[in-house]
Amino acid sequence: MTFKRVRKAVFPVAGLGTRFLPATKAMPKEMLTVVDKPLIQYAVEEALEAGVEQIIFVTGRGKGALEDHFDVSYELEATMRARGKSMTLIDGIRQKPGSPVYVRQQEPLGLGHAVWCAREIVGDEPFAVLLPDELMVGTPGFLAQMVAAYEHVGGNLIGALEVPPEETDKYGIITPGKVEGALTEVLAVVEKPTRGTAASNLMTPGRYILQPEVMRILDNPVKGAGGEIQLTDAMAQLIGRQPFHGYTFDGERYDCGDKAGFIQANLALALHRADIGPAVRAFAQQLLG
Repeated sequence: MTFKRVRKAVFPVAGLGTRFLPATKAMPKEMLTVVDKPLIQYAVEEALEAGVEQIIFVTGRGKGALEDHFDVSYELEATMRARGKSMTLIDGIRQKPGSPVYVRQQEPLGLGHAVWCAREIVGDEPFAVLLPDELMVGTPGFLAQMVAAYEHVGGNLIGALEVPPEETDKYGIITPGKVEGALTEVLAVVEKPTRGTAASNLMTPGRYILQPEVMRILDNPVKGAGGEIQLTDAMAQLIGRQPFHGYTFDGERYDCGDKAGFIQANLALALHRADIGPAVRAFAQQLLG
């Protein structure tokens, strides 16, 4: 069976990033760099690798630096060319005309509301959602792995990664059904269940492939965990009506919405770099004794 291609990806990037103050007072949290690349660029590159053609940013106030990052920088590019420097890093940031698209989330009403803000651009086709706070490192990338699975099963796919049982109250948690390799049938999904009540320790790590019907559900939202409009609650209503699976990533996840996770990501990725890895490793060994 042939399913509609996943051509569009939504990036909810309107958050204030209060956990990283004061760094995020004047800079979007998505522009925090892991080694030498902003978090948002890692996520966009992951989407492009998976065949996504249109990037949709759901932004808020104070996100101008994010828009500038994916725009042409005439002064910088002219200077680099005049000095004979490689344009590879700059060329990799550019998007083709018509992509990316920016829409505003005018109030911080939750992830479900942020995704709903992109409804007119998404239209009547499946789409991906990527949360840049979640840095996924693998070959191929997480979304590319999910798209390959989607082409076989269709419906809705969400990331599914194991976490310690004591952390299940922090995430959307899956009730698992039949397991086939990296795919797990999703029987239910609950946002931030009360500690001790989770059906499993499979959490949803910020990667989704969803059918457009979820937007119709979000047209009539109900506030959920934290008093916010939760994407998880809308997805739960699709279970039983459409195929719904979790997909376990073959790679590494770094929670860069957390300070410790952000530092770990910088260290791990730096150690894998041929240009700076040896120096970082030597310093770490010296620092740790």
